[in-house]
Amino acid sequence: QVQLVESGGGLVQPGGSLRLSCAASGSIFSILAMGWYRQAPGKQRELVAAITAAGITNYADSMKGRFTISRDNAKNTAYMHMNSLKPEDTAVYYCVADSWAAITTRLAPRYWGQGTQVTVAS
Repeated sequence: QVQLVESGGGLVQPGGSLRLSCAASGSIFSILAMGWYRQAPGKQRELVAAITAAGITNYADSMKGRFTISRDNAKNTAYMHMNSLKPEDTAVYYCVADSWAAITTRLAPRYWGQGTQVTVAS
């Protein structure tokens, strides 16, 4: 089993930055891919970014160049740095863990965090 706990969300002005963290418990963290999904009010949940255990990354087109996903396997923690935030980035952000295919293709990862709210507003 893997448990995921997100932190770092909050209120930020347009153009600002935030860093989300995802602390994982469980000995298999280092072999799982990690990712971030988000869900805005009235919209479907969408994949934001994913990273393999070896550090290969993938991003949704609208996040490329603004968001950076990373991980520290020694700390069992994944991160997402978000820059140049826009009001349309407002959503609940969820950390996920599973195989690469489950996260990026099937869009059905097994392990989810509880979510952290990010609000971009002036």
